[in-house]
Amino acid sequence: MDKLLEIKNLVVEFQTPAGSVQAVNGVSYSVSSGEIVAVVGESGSGKSVGALTILGLVPTPPGRIVNGEILFEGQDLLKLEGQVIRNIRGGDIAMVFQEPMSSLNPVLSIGRQLTEGMKLHLGLDKRGAERRAIELLALVGISDPADRLKQYPHQLSGGMRQRVMIAIALSCKPKLIIADEPTTALDVTIQAQVLSLMEDLCKQMDVALILITHNLGVVARFAERVNVMYAGSIVETGTAQDVYANPSHPYTIGLLNSVPRLDQDRDKPLEPIPGNPPDLAALGDGCAFEPRCRFATERCRTEQPSLSAVSDGHRSACWEIDTLHEENAA
Repeated sequence: MDKLLEIKNLVVEFQTPAGSVQAVNGVSYSVSSGEIVAVVGESGSGKSVGALTILGLVPTPPGRIVNGEILFEGQDLLKLEGQVIRNIRGGDIAMVFQEPMSSLNPVLSIGRQLTEGMKLHLGLDKRGAERRAIELLALVGISDPADRLKQYPHQLSGGMRQRVMIAIALSCKPKLIIADEPTTALDVTIQAQVLSLMEDLCKQMDVALILITHNLGVVARFAERVNVMYAGSIVETGTAQDVYANPSHPYTIGLLNSVPRLDQDRDKPLEPIPGNPPDLAALGDGCAFEPRCRFATERCRTEQPSLSAVSDGHRSACWEIDTLHEENAA
């Protein structure tokens, strides 16, 4: 498949009173047309900052892009400014934000928020935009769509608000959607409905999707490829099948062991990852996960591992991959 988006060695830092913090540190990955790629990691791993950088939404200051390229259809988004990047943002690339209640404007009607982008990017008049808005609300499973256009966000449930966000993202016929923790505020049943809806719509419209999440259950169900992030870097990348069947980084194993599984004894306790996430303003020379890793050696404390091949298309940044695999096989 052709690469729709290609991120190369992206470095984003923030200036803070404690010093310079590299929230994204040398991240590289690609997304092909119609593909669903997951970016997984705990809070503070840099996954959301990386997504905001794609759309040029990192505030400057305090944020600063130090290095890298973000190629969208061969064009470096980091070199675009003004109206050019605004035409891509919301047009060719759309975003579904984490919390719809804070993402939707509480004083504007659903219809106003749905039609605004279509008027701007598609050149539709008021009647044409409202007609498409009704079609989109019906497409995302909202009943009485014509009446919903007159309502305001507080009049809708959490699941319905997130469906409105998906409709807004789809409204201008994007080629790529970035979904940043799209189901965090929803209950489990609604989460499944919303994610299934996004998957179906992306396949139906041949839209690529970057799914940012900390939920590995979501990744197993919906993603084709997975990028696991820790302390601003990708520590493991591969197909979802490879990462789940043969996890090759201690952090990935820790994430998998902390998730309940139906094929295990329900009385078996979950295994939390020990310790705390690192201070990004005070990272050492070695592996950022070393203080929390039971496989760590002296080399891990002094040398930063780079991504190396585990198998075709599957890579991990760990010095102790062989030891890790031996223990998993035992």
